[in-house]
Amino acid sequence: MKIWYRVTITFTMLLVIFALLITGFQLAVYGDSHYGFYKKEYEKYRVTDSLNMTMDNIMDVTDQMMAYLIGNKAELSVITDVDGEIQDFFNEQDRLHLADVRNLFLGGLKLRNYAVILATILMIVLRAKKADFRRLVPLGYLQALFVYLILAAILGVAMSIDFTSCFTLFHKLFFTNNLWIFDPETDYMIRMLPEGFFSDMVIRVGVIFIVLLAVPGVAAVVYNWKWKKERN
Repeated sequence: MKIWYRVTITFTMLLVIFALLITGFQLAVYGDSHYGFYKKEYEKYRVTDSLNMTMDNIMDVTDQMMAYLIGNKAELSVITDVDGEIQDFFNEQDRLHLADVRNLFLGGLKLRNYAVILATILMIVLRAKKADFRRLVPLGYLQALFVYLILAAILGVAMSIDFTSCFTLFHKLFFTNNLWIFDPETDYMIRMLPEGFFSDMVIRVGVIFIVLLAVPGVAAVVYNWKWKKERN
């Protein structure tokens, strides 16, 4: 087996798993059109009490915010009954930060698409070179999977020890300003989305990602086992 075949297929599988990661994130965030997960989180953290809002109004804000983040709403402004007054739920800092979040999210989706396209091209090239897919693909997937599992284990341990520090580091790495630092006394959005919500969302993303990895992972193990059995 040519070494460049193995390197290429492993890199290709790294791209595929990256695409699965972004897809898992998208499913976790947008997989339920009624945002049932969000409602459960709001109930868990007693968001209605901290905002002095009805659940229906909070879900309306959520629906419009999520539409904005996915690019289906041009402006972020929701007039609602919050804290005993009819007013815009979002202030200027909210709008500026969520514009950054939208750019990051949509950019991630574009990277996912580019990864799929590049992975497809590499697979076509390998097929044209008559590479042994039955051996290469399972082996490459398992090698790429091992890399991601090591990284996931490191991140998992770090977040279980100190999620706040990891959450802060994430914002410092991906945002070039301090607009993500909110004051619960004046910013309604941070009351609606407390840190615990994001901690739970990370777990949700992780579970979905593992499920997405497991299906091709099991298939790769089975094919790899069959290939070795036939060789013996």
